[in-house]
Amino acid sequence: MPHLQLHTVAASSFRIPGTDPWHAKPTDPAITVMTDFRERSSITVPDYHPIDTALEHMKHTGVRCAFAVDADNQVVIGMVTAYDIGGEKPLRLMRSMDVKRSEILVRDLMQPIKEWRVLHIQDLERATVAAVDRLFGESGLTHIPVMEQSPRGEARLRGLFSSAKIKRLLAP
Repeated sequence: MPHLQLHTVAASSFRIPGTDPWHAKPTDPAITVMTDFRERSSITVPDYHPIDTALEHMKHTGVRCAFAVDADNQVVIGMVTAYDIGGEKPLRLMRSMDVKRSEILVRDLMQPIKEWRVLHIQDLERATVAAVDRLFGESGLTHIPVMEQSPRGEARLRGLFSSAKIKRLLAP
């Protein structure tokens, strides 16, 4: 067993951890800019919540995308973004459903799993940040879920790419 040894520090001050600017290069591995759910929790909102409640939760947690969960089965059934909530979709729903904005629920606005366009984790092994950025430009998506197979062969969410995050990290 290795022997550990404590050391003293010569410096009298340090920069505050986490305040250094974080940048990415186009040639960096794509996985370095993915939100990995093995390291960070995903943000979820119940599908029966009003959309503005979901938006407040997203603002409070500092994200622009949340997974909609079925309250009965406690499973992910869709995805909703701040862009969807703040855009034209609620207005169209208000007209078509003849309801007030406060009556539009996450389940009314979310993108169900069957409509998702996803990446698979194994496809990212040699992909670069530039390739993911290009995919966002070509697809027009704001978020791309990343899937993997569990040891039992079940599909599960592994991570999430955000177009806004990648643009921010690539900025000079």
